[in-house]
Amino acid sequence: MGIAVYAQDGANPATKERPNIIFIMSDDHAYQAISAYDNKLIETPNIDRIAKMGMLFTNASVTNSICAPSRATILTGKHSHLNGKVDNHFHFDTTNITFPQIIQEAGYQTAMFGKLHFGNSPKGFDQFKILPGQGAYYNPDFITKYDGNITVEGYVTDIVTDMTLDWLQNERKEEQPFMLMYLHKAPHRSWLMAERHLDEFTNRTFAEPATLFDDYSGRATPAGEAEMNILDHMSWAGDHKVFPEIMDELGIPEIGFDKQRYAFEYSRLNASQKEKFMDAYSKVNGEFKKGYPTMTDGDKMKWKYQRYMQDYLGTIQAVDENVGRLLDYLEANDLMDNTIIVYTSDQGFYLGEHGWYDKRFIYDESFKTPLLISWPDKVKAGTRSEELVQNLDFAQTFLEAAGIEAPEDMQGESLIPLLTDQGEKWTRDAVYYHYYEYPAEHMVNRHYAIVTKEYKLIHYYFVEDQWELIDLKNDPMELKNEYQNPAYAAITADLHSRLDAMRDKYKDNSQISQRYIDEFMEDALNGKVFGVSKEKAQEILERRKRIEAGK
Repeated sequence: MGIAVYAQDGANPATKERPNIIFIMSDDHAYQAISAYDNKLIETPNIDRIAKMGMLFTNASVTNSICAPSRATILTGKHSHLNGKVDNHFHFDTTNITFPQIIQEAGYQTAMFGKLHFGNSPKGFDQFKILPGQGAYYNPDFITKYDGNITVEGYVTDIVTDMTLDWLQNERKEEQPFMLMYLHKAPHRSWLMAERHLDEFTNRTFAEPATLFDDYSGRATPAGEAEMNILDHMSWAGDHKVFPEIMDELGIPEIGFDKQRYAFEYSRLNASQKEKFMDAYSKVNGEFKKGYPTMTDGDKMKWKYQRYMQDYLGTIQAVDENVGRLLDYLEANDLMDNTIIVYTSDQGFYLGEHGWYDKRFIYDESFKTPLLISWPDKVKAGTRSEELVQNLDFAQTFLEAAGIEAPEDMQGESLIPLLTDQGEKWTRDAVYYHYYEYPAEHMVNRHYAIVTKEYKLIHYYFVEDQWELIDLKNDPMELKNEYQNPAYAAITADLHSRLDAMRDKYKDNSQISQRYIDEFMEDALNGKVFGVSKEKAQEILERRKRIEAGK
């Protein structure tokens, strides 16, 4: 592979003076659900410890807000169109060189535990135990490097932490620096909290977001066409734990893979877990059964929002506890001083903003992601950065910290100047975003965009061809499209020019986008895309033809 290693700050890169790296990532963890950002919903004292020890980023974002593509970007340091993992449908190109491979070859001991999401044999790891696909919350299966496929009884967040701590205690080699990826399934849908949190969270009430009842007027049409509204698209049994027999009794129709999702999750519980599950949710179902006949749509939306928050935030409680276990171990074993600790998520998530759950759009709750980094003696404790950073930057950051020269084809920028009080060396003033998975589950149209601290210029290009301009300073809730507003003409023209230059810089263009559309639609027409029927795919293509004919 030809790794170039160089000494940094006088350290010999062949010794353990190079920093250890611990990369902690949860799945779909909204920044709104970390109290270092906002404590309206939940307190996360252990995750907050990382911010108190180091730096919290307020403008961290992703290049493509969907699970597997985000992970591919993190591993490769390349945008989706170059690493090939543009969506959850297409396979990851395993010829990509990942930063764990590079850092392993340069002398780091490497390990991964938890959710990778794609691929059964991650490259560049001395040890791994990973969940297959999405994984399960209870009694999960694991793909392991040395022990084959195993099933471990218990709760997944606790188990992944147990595996991580066991590796640190029993497999870590003191003579080598290490790079550890500690990856949680939570809080990914479908949400099942740990038994110990059931009573507390099923009895909690949470403040509603101001845009819970957004009607999507004033923006481009994709916002109103998306299928991720809490009222209309979250399933009663699969998401909210309404018992299937209660649904039948009340005449409530299924939404999507409703009872099927419920049955799958419930079937994984052992007898004791089922008993505690039923104890907690029988009360919820009893109250729901009494109230449902008189509920308006507004009442149902409010009820669903509370149930969503209870389960979603309940899973985060376990994540925070287990991050605390890891931090306590590091402190007790003198591993803090020379260790970079990162906490992030593979993207953001809607917690009722715009009436939504899920992610995908470039609106802030999806586009932005939590990012907290500590590195004693390098990063000042309790600091914040408002700079525009992305998951694209992690690979080069870790390589520079380890004294390793990054490959020229990586597209990010090392965060080391921001972390080490050399902000004058940071020159980025805009970031690029591109989302691809359409038509598919949640039906969020394909779009790319340039984002600055003040504006977003967004192009929806399939099926609709529409532009959107968001003024982030005057419209922080992102409710109004200013693209046709003459007052913004100069700003729009400037952003168009900058977006074109950015697409050239990152080697993205309409020909590449069309190739991905063609390949995806061929699979959709053959019934190979999850959540999209052949008929739906044909309808999308015919709609596109009508739009093009009307131009």
